[in-house]
Amino acid sequence: MTFWFFVVLGLLTYLLMQYSVARATRTPVWLLWLVLMTPAFISTAWSLIYGIKQAPPSALIISVSVICLLLYWVLFNSGRQLPVNRENQSQENQEQPNNNSLNNSRNSTIETPPVRPIDLAEEAQLRSCFPWSVYFIQKIEYRPQAIICRGQLRTIASAAYEEIKANIEKEFGDRFLVIFQEGVNDKPFFVLVPNSQAAKQNNQRDAENITQPGLALVLLIATLVSTTFVGLKIAGFQVAQLESDFTLFFQGLPYALGLMTILATHELGHYLTARFYKIRATLPYFIPVPFFLGTFGAFITMRSPIPHRKALFDVSIAGPLAGFIVTVPLLIWGLANSEIVALPERTGMLNPNALNPKYSILLALLSKLALGSELTVKSAIDLHPVAVAGFLGLIVTALNLMPVGQLDGGHIVHAMFGQRTAVIIGQIARLLLLMLSFIREEFLLWAIILLFIPLTDEPALNDVTELDNKRDFMGLMSMALLLLIVLPLPQFLANLLQI
Repeated sequence: MTFWFFVVLGLLTYLLMQYSVARATRTPVWLLWLVLMTPAFISTAWSLIYGIKQAPPSALIISVSVICLLLYWVLFNSGRQLPVNRENQSQENQEQPNNNSLNNSRNSTIETPPVRPIDLAEEAQLRSCFPWSVYFIQKIEYRPQAIICRGQLRTIASAAYEEIKANIEKEFGDRFLVIFQEGVNDKPFFVLVPNSQAAKQNNQRDAENITQPGLALVLLIATLVSTTFVGLKIAGFQVAQLESDFTLFFQGLPYALGLMTILATHELGHYLTARFYKIRATLPYFIPVPFFLGTFGAFITMRSPIPHRKALFDVSIAGPLAGFIVTVPLLIWGLANSEIVALPERTGMLNPNALNPKYSILLALLSKLALGSELTVKSAIDLHPVAVAGFLGLIVTALNLMPVGQLDGGHIVHAMFGQRTAVIIGQIARLLLLMLSFIREEFLLWAIILLFIPLTDEPALNDVTELDNKRDFMGLMSMALLLLIVLPLPQFLANLLQI
């Protein structure tokens, strides 16, 4: 099972890198993938040779992980694509036009200057969209597919964005998407990007209304079947027994329905919040697999940009919050119907037959609440199928709350602190989880997964206006929830709870 899990994980991470990392570097994706997967390959090979009971030396995993991380950084940056919109390149082009002309005549491989998104006559119209008392425009820069307007903000960011956006829409209609981003030295700037979706919006919406519900329903049914088969095994039955008694199939439903309820609620939280902000989004799509957990989760796809950081925060936190609200009662009920067994010498985090609740602070608290005095220092829990689903719900919540890139937690810290600070927080989170994996080997896979996730995400249209105190508090509480799920129970709390 471990071997096949790594195979599927490797395929998914390669596809993810092909989609994201390949756009940012010329280094072959397969080489970057091979470097990052090396610790997992070594761990898998060790388990195949020596068995799962003998873990690989920590010094070996630590040294290989550090070397691979450094090698990945060197390979990625050595082939990194230079962005076409660097300021120094723009200034060089403006200061040395004659040299560029000479170079173009001598070397036909050099590209000709791109056509500006607007002509000179329209530039005056654009400048008129920026009242000096709102945003005093100082410089307009042209890129192949963008217009950058730099200046001084003279009023509240949210009011400035709304007024200038309305002015641009009045002059240019829906020709541009207006983006307001943070700049260096706290000088925000506007970016006008051609709105390629405007012409297709109606046709695309009609196509989505026809195809999405059917596809979502098929994937939903397929995932229900695959998770039910996995639930059958968790309940202690074999698939071969269905030939003699098909009614045993329903023994897998408690796990399947519990897990799918958690995942569906999580994604519906995103979907309904997106609809509230008039963000076009697909219905939740489940990912069925015939082994492991029976599914790799569910996802939705945003079809239009997020208007501002408040919407980014609300859409992002709605999923983990909704999923967690459903997870807790399911987990408590499942734990209350689980059995107490003797604590083995070596337990695994994903061992439902003898789970040590002290792997997680929150899991330990809920286990003590559900089982009371039956849970002692030498006790482990043989999880009921619903408890297995609830425990996986905690893991899904924690993984999504990781403050890295395009995960929900990455969007949350982006909305709270801005994109540049969120990138720093994401990098620190990666390193901390990698350090934690040296102590808790089960987090090594998490650390590897986070390495594949880009640190940057798409900015909101108004990416400058900050959140209110209520949302900041909710964001901090979501990070506290992440720590309660991930960190092991400290000894003083274990003594207090007598477990």
